[in-house]
Amino acid sequence: QVQLVESGGGLVQAGGSLRLSCVASGRTFSGYGMAWFRQAPGKEREFVAAIRWRDQNTYYADSVKGRFTISRDNAKIAVYVQMNSLRSEDTAVYYCAADSGMGFWNYGSSRTYAYWGQGTQVTVSS
Repeated sequence: QVQLVESGGGLVQAGGSLRLSCVASGRTFSGYGMAWFRQAPGKEREFVAAIRWRDQNTYYADSVKGRFTISRDNAKIAVYVQMNSLRSEDTAVYYCAADSGMGFWNYGSSRTYAYWGQGTQVTVSS
């Protein structure tokens, strides 16, 4: 089991930046990858970015491509997302997710991830 804890959310003005962190318990990760999702009130949880653990290949939703950068820690189980040029539509609760390594890794589907953090609120004001 992987336990995930997000941090770094907050209030930022449009055009500003935030960096979210997700740290996991333990030193071993057996999954294919980790990801960030977000959910705004009244909307479904949507894919933001993912990273494949073994080679650090990254994947992004079109809505954040060029603005967000996902990365992982080389020494521990941790994933980050640097969010630049934030817009009001980026306002949401952001969740970190990790897959179990069992089965196909469909990086953009929330159903592929077995482990989830508690979420951290990101609010972008204009």
